[in-house]
Amino acid sequence: MIILVTGATGNVGRPLVEQLLAAGHRVRALTRSPEKANLPAGAEVVAGNLAETASLSAAFSGVGAAHLISFDGADFAPLTNGPEIVDLARKAGVRKVTVLKGEVTKSPLEKAVEAGGLEWTHLSPVEFMSNALEWAESVRAEGVVREAFAGARSAMIHEADIASVAATALTTDGHAGQEYWLTGPEALTPPEKVRTISDVLGRDVRYVELTKDEIVAEWRRTGYSDEDVEFFLAMRTDPPEAGYTVLPTVEEVTGRPARTFAQWVRENAAAFGA
Repeated sequence: MIILVTGATGNVGRPLVEQLLAAGHRVRALTRSPEKANLPAGAEVVAGNLAETASLSAAFSGVGAAHLISFDGADFAPLTNGPEIVDLARKAGVRKVTVLKGEVTKSPLEKAVEAGGLEWTHLSPVEFMSNALEWAESVRAEGVVREAFAGARSAMIHEADIASVAATALTTDGHAGQEYWLTGPEALTPPEKVRTISDVLGRDVRYVELTKDEIVAEWRRTGYSDEDVEFFLAMRTDPPEAGYTVLPTVEEVTGRPARTFAQWVRENAAAFGA
């Protein structure tokens, strides 16, 4: 069986390709730019854009299972061609799909998958650990992280764990019709994250707390829209309970504990100047 991985060069797609290949599966990796993909040699890399249905026929040919993302990889807007994607997948013989959610609300793709007669599993991760890479430049240059809302907790998840859950759902039975909320093994505040980075790097990294006005000014300087800023503030001042509640889902589905933030930092230490 060929397993199609869309968003194959993304934070979840790349480790999913690697894990499926390591387990001996045939993998077809969809990306907009195959020449830049730099994926493992065992993957069949094909060009395509999930937002453009006409570009997907070759990608789905002969596929038995597929990992889909519910949003456009370019601007993260929800895909609007869900019914067309599902129709193409069903005609190609796809039986199982996982759908990586981009928002709390149900996307058009998720609705189409549920209505399309496929064995579906939705993946609902909280904050990605890779968001900490936003701090990498200041850690390298100054040994400092400047962030607001010191008490805000996040049960952030390692992207490889999302991939592990997807791989399990695509290659084993018992996951159809499930929506898996995915978290890491601990809920950390910004100072606790910074302390972890410091411990792993073996050098002092300081946390400098910004005021609300200072962080909003920084977001605007970076180029975020008013809508983005409003969303960021809501997530930090009145976050949904799911964002900071640790769940055992990763271990229940995969049989192994969720990876810690310290492990993620060790794997990405070079980005922080190690």
